[in-house]
Amino acid sequence: MKKKFTILGCGSSLGSPWITNYRGNLKKNIKNIRTRCSAHIQYGDISVAIDTSPDIRNQFLKNKIKSLDAIIYTHEHADQTSGIFEMRPFYWKNNKKIPVYGSHRTIRALKKTHTYCFYERFGYKPIMKPNVVKNLFKIKKKNKTLSIKSFDVIHGMIKATGYVFEKIAYISDCNRIPKKSLKNLYNLKYLILDCLKIKKHPSHFNLEDALELVEIINPKKTILTNLHTDLDYDYLKKNLPSNVVPAYDGLSFNF
Repeated sequence: MKKKFTILGCGSSLGSPWITNYRGNLKKNIKNIRTRCSAHIQYGDISVAIDTSPDIRNQFLKNKIKSLDAIIYTHEHADQTSGIFEMRPFYWKNNKKIPVYGSHRTIRALKKTHTYCFYERFGYKPIMKPNVVKNLFKIKKKNKTLSIKSFDVIHGMIKATGYVFEKIAYISDCNRIPKKSLKNLYNLKYLILDCLKIKKHPSHFNLEDALELVEIINPKKTILTNLHTDLDYDYLKKNLPSNVVPAYDGLSFNF
C-alpha cells in the first residue's frame, strides 16, 4: 500500500519571494522559492490535504495529485484556508461533499468566511461537509481507514491544531505546546514543525524554540516548515543537527 507524505508548501504567510520580489537573506536556490504552508497525505487510496493555502491549486498540479477525499485544517488564518474554493472540482469529480475536519473554532470561522462552501446560496449547492475534531478521528474509504489524533497547540492569541498519525506529527503554526499535548509527540518517526524566523516571534517558534523542542521529544527526523525570508535553505542545511532538515516545496517521504 502506498503511504506518502508531501510538503506542498513550506513558506510563511507571504511565501518567498514576496509579491514585491523581496527575498531577505535568501540566496538563489529553487528550494528558497516557497509557497504557503499546505501538506498532503496519501494513504493507499485515501487522499487528504492538510490546509488549503492560497497556492493550493498549483501545489496540487505540481505534485500531480488528482484525487481528494478530505481536508484537515490546522486553524482558520487566511494563509491556511483561503484556497478552499479551489477544491470545488473535487466535489464535481467525486459527486459528493468533501469532508472538512478542524477544531470547533476553525469550522465556525470557515462557515462564516466561506459560507457558500457549506450552505446553499443563490442556487449554488454546498460542496463541503464540516466535521469538528476532538482527539481521535478516522477518515475511511472503501476498506481503508486512516486514524488521526488531533491536539491543541498555542499560536499567539489563538489555539491551533496539531495532528499525529502513523508516528508522524504536523505542527505548522505554533509558539507553545501545552503539557497535555506534548505527550502526543514522543516516539515519532517524523516531526514537521513550525520554524518561522531566527529572532523570537509572538506566535511562532523561532529556530531556537524549534531545536529546544526537538531535544525534548527526540523524534527520529524533524523537518522545519513555515520558513520566513531570513532562513536560507543552504544555511539551515549546513548548520542544523543531522536529524533536522529544512523543508522545501515538494519534499516527500514514504512511511
